[in-house]
Amino acid sequence: MSTVSLHEKIPNNVELSSDKRLQRAMEQWQPGFLGWWRDMGHDVLPQHVVYLSAADVGADGWAHFDYVRMPDYRWGIFLADPQPDRRIGFGDQRGEPVWSAVPGEHRNALRRLIVTQGDTEPASVEQQRRLGHSCPSLYDLRNLFQVNVEEGRHLWAMVYLLHTYFGRDGREEAEALLQRRSGDADKPRILQAFNQPIDDWLSFMMFTTFTDRDGKFQLLSLAESAFDPLARTCRFMLTEEAHHMFVGQTGVARIVQRTAELVRQGTDPHAGGALPFDMLQRYLNFWYTVSLDLFGSEVSTNGAAYFGAGLKGRPQEERYPDHVLLEGAARVELLEAGAIVTQEVAPRLAVNLQVRSAYADDCQAAVDKWNKLVADLGVTFALPSERFHRAVGTFAGAFFDPAGRRISEAEFRRREGEFLPTDADHAYVRSLMAHAVTEPGKFASWIAPPARGINAKPVDFAYVRSNEA
Repeated sequence: MSTVSLHEKIPNNVELSSDKRLQRAMEQWQPGFLGWWRDMGHDVLPQHVVYLSAADVGADGWAHFDYVRMPDYRWGIFLADPQPDRRIGFGDQRGEPVWSAVPGEHRNALRRLIVTQGDTEPASVEQQRRLGHSCPSLYDLRNLFQVNVEEGRHLWAMVYLLHTYFGRDGREEAEALLQRRSGDADKPRILQAFNQPIDDWLSFMMFTTFTDRDGKFQLLSLAESAFDPLARTCRFMLTEEAHHMFVGQTGVARIVQRTAELVRQGTDPHAGGALPFDMLQRYLNFWYTVSLDLFGSEVSTNGAAYFGAGLKGRPQEERYPDHVLLEGAARVELLEAGAIVTQEVAPRLAVNLQVRSAYADDCQAAVDKWNKLVADLGVTFALPSERFHRAVGTFAGAFFDPAGRRISEAEFRRREGEFLPTDADHAYVRSLMAHAVTEPGKFASWIAPPARGINAKPVDFAYVRSNEA
């Protein structure tokens, strides 16, 4: 890692002190961020300290664990080290040197990409801010806080790019990132998935499984960008995004494990204070399809333009045989005049769909792991069809069942409770999570303990403790 300045007002590895104008601008933005965190961050346990990683940056890199008071957490600006002689890997300028500054013709498009990505980071903190009141264990509460301080740092990363490369427009956008609010009727977050309420831990764990996995694919795509500062920023963020998916995927696995234990004992999950398998499937259906919408339309002129300009590629672009996409055609399933048809389109127009397909495969791998836990019970969790419950793209507003069969609106409404979480589901989940479990080593009735603790600590370690302890 390049030299890290730990003792500056804003920790960084971008030599912030060498650019006094930029340093002043970031220091002027910092109080607004801290005010946002104070108002919209977690409203539970402010007097406690949490066992977090990256509370500071150790000499060997980004892997230091220690207790820290949440209000005292120090966010900073960190980019991955530059790759020598890096070249553009896709699009019309493939093979040319990457850019260290923003080309004028791409200024608006790059700013839009950075703002949209940046907006998701504070949004997820806002969505999850009250979950501490119902945590199933100190282990899980610590993971929630770890996810959220990392989301805060990801916001800092995007704001650094806005301040550094986009002048007054960038500063105004950075301020606006602190003004929007998840679910607000007047100033909502940009993407609809980040306006959905997350008021229970099942939703949180599905969100971190599926929606943060979308974040992984968006960051992987931006990490290919010809704009090298953006690529370096996203490469640094990806390790933390992997942790978010770990929290979600293993969290759901522990919920499945607990329910399976009861079923094997002959105990009804409701009687045992656990979450029935069919309810888990309905939550899966909701969060997976909401996350699919984040990839945009199956045929996208914006996606084609970003690819051609070298702004946003495909995850691990080097794996693909064609990096220009000017020849041939892509086959895309579309809904036209009420009929499902397959059309051939210019391959660049289907870049969004190509990335979304890779995302779906990654999600299936996660679901496969859950299915191994219940294979002996004849239970199979399944990803719903990409036609089902869509608000974006060719199937938006049409009615399909989770298997992808076209049904009438009347039938969909009649059977909606089979497909998606009901009011009764939400009420039952909230009833299980009415109280927080905060004794070290204890877990709520609806979730199994993890296989191991964090950073070689035992499962019953006090991951969150009183500041006076």
